[in-house]
Amino acid sequence: HWILGSDQVAMTDNSVLLTKPGSKENAVKQLQASRGRKVSFYSAVTLLNNHQKLEACNQTDVYFRDLTDAEIERYVEADNPIDCAGSFKVEALGISLFERIDSNDPTALIGLPLIALGGLLRQIGFAVP
Repeated sequence: HWILGSDQVAMTDNSVLLTKPGSKENAVKQLQASRGRKVSFYSAVTLLNNHQKLEACNQTDVYFRDLTDAEIERYVEADNPIDCAGSFKVEALGISLFERIDSNDPTALIGLPLIALGGLLRQIGFAVP
């Protein structure tokens, strides 16, 4: 049996660790701290069994627009990203917060780097697709 695990961590370009905010107030504070900055997300995936361990990690750099407080508050109210590292949902309205996103795997920012996972699955013999 194979076990699949994945997790993500985010850090601003001035070394502030971004976590899941847990409240709308904390989400607003995180987005205020991120505005006009580059935030790097590291999304890792591991496949593990009794004999083998395969790992991959993807870095995605997100460049936030210089957001106004009003934009941040409207966004947090609309998307309620309190359970999301970095306080946004890129798959929803969060995409409007950015100037650009640099990544070799666009799925990694959502939390599971599917291109990397597909490569690991092929390494262990799964036919993908």
